[in-house]
Amino acid sequence: MIPLLYFGIAGTAGSLDQPLNIAPRIVGAGGGLLLFFGLWTPVAGTAVAIDELWIAFSPWVAQLSDRWLHILLAILAAAVAMLGPGAWSVDARLFGRKRFEMDGGKRRK
Repeated sequence: MIPLLYFGIAGTAGSLDQPLNIAPRIVGAGGGLLLFFGLWTPVAGTAVAIDELWIAFSPWVAQLSDRWLHILLAILAAAVAMLGPGAWSVDARLFGRKRFEMDGGKRRK
């Protein structure tokens, strides 16, 4: 989630003349911080995925290569939101970590 922080902070500093361009960058940087520390992982991941898709398909993204980067960040944020917090995250410390055991359909006795 380091690219979210980088592009959120650097994009905000580089686009102070357009207020509509600043808000998605702030949401991306804030969501990147939350995902980095593992706090409110499903909510932050969903918000960042929607935000990155908003940035990718907005009219002020001039280059096609920039769009693909934001689409990739949206896919990664959605994947983190679906996977949930990691073992060393703040969410795991606060709410506990849930693990799903897959035993191949065999019942243990």
